[in-house]
Amino acid sequence: MNALRAYDEVIDFIAEANPGKVLAFRPSEPTKERVSDLIFREKTTELSDDEKAELDHYMWLEHVMRMAKIRARKLMNS
Repeated sequence: MNALRAYDEVIDFIAEANPGKVLAFRPSEPTKERVSDLIFREKTTELSDDEKAELDHYMWLEHVMRMAKIRARKLMNS
């Protein structure tokens, strides 16, 4: 099994668990502020290795949730 297949399985699991909740999910204000701060500092100064890894994790999670929302929307419409 390749990594993309494993990601697809997790995304399907998230989307199918409760499509309405998946579509309604929004990150908390503190999380949005932290991500915005990291992105701003990445563009204007420099991030530590730990901060870069943190930002990479946030970006990966955002991608997973976007994909789960796409699949949840398809489930809700079918």
